[in-house]
Amino acid sequence: MHKRPTSRDVARLAGVSQSTVSFVYTGRDGVSAATRERVLQAASELNYRPNLAARAMRTQRTGRLAVVFPVRAPNPLNMLREATIAAEQAGYVLDVLSLPDDRDERADRVEELVDSGQYEGFLSFTPLPNRILNLSREVGTIVLSASTFDEEMHATGIFNDAQPVVVMMERLVELGHRRFLHITGDLEFPSAVARRDAYLATVDRLGLESLGVIEGDWSSEVGIEVVSSLPEATVPFALIAPNDHTAVGAMRSATLRGWAMPGDMSITGWDDISTSAFLVPSLTSVVQDRGLVGNYSMRRLIAAVRGEEEPNAPTEIHRIVWRESIGAPSARA
Repeated sequence: MHKRPTSRDVARLAGVSQSTVSFVYTGRDGVSAATRERVLQAASELNYRPNLAARAMRTQRTGRLAVVFPVRAPNPLNMLREATIAAEQAGYVLDVLSLPDDRDERADRVEELVDSGQYEGFLSFTPLPNRILNLSREVGTIVLSASTFDEEMHATGIFNDAQPVVVMMERLVELGHRRFLHITGDLEFPSAVARRDAYLATVDRLGLESLGVIEGDWSSEVGIEVVSSLPEATVPFALIAPNDHTAVGAMRSATLRGWAMPGDMSITGWDDISTSAFLVPSLTSVVQDRGLVGNYSMRRLIAAVRGEEEPNAPTEIHRIVWRESIGAPSARA
């Protein structure tokens, strides 16, 4: 039977004192980034896990953090993976707790967990009621509501930045386009409203011709229906789709009508799904770096738990991937 590695073993392998190992795992100041990394690397090699119960008794710290997520949260994996990495790099054990979709049930469960004293901090990607924030102050547990989704699990906050729509339209104008069409996403989503408003503002600012704003639902079917119903005289034009799925449907209809892409119809998407780079033509789209948001939110929580200065917010959550689906309009206008 193998003996469980101790902090003394970690210290010996890392070439530091045992107290330095303790400081790394309790978040104490005065440990350089290089030393912290050396200790964590040694701990990983030895498969060392700190005795959280003993540490909690000595320091009133558990070394545990939690992320709380509703069951039906959309596309959470990148956010959770990067949040987990950030926590582990800082020496914390992170529990990812999937909670009920019902808002009241979710709030009750978080309240129980905060009151239990098991965790030093909680990160929630949805809003939490004030009673939980008040309780956290009473029991000394940090609760951070990053609020990247609303109560209905619609992306909000930092995810609502619609500037890529403006940049893509400006590029299309540079290529020679003056006629535009926009299919929206479901307008119950704040992100869909933000992109629609950005489209309309850009049309007005640049004096462009808008062929319409058609409300959609994020599906491929709406892309098929809209493009198949357009008059032949619509071309050439540029279509701003709400996501890659709708763009794929629109591209199918354009192909069946014999329209050249990008000559007759330039098109842009959003989300850069895995197949978008392999379409013919490949689809210009927007990458939304949810992992970066997860990393930043976790570092905010850790800074709050340790009483440190809050990290700088990321500035490039969205990135446009330029591909073959946009180009100069054909000469048949």
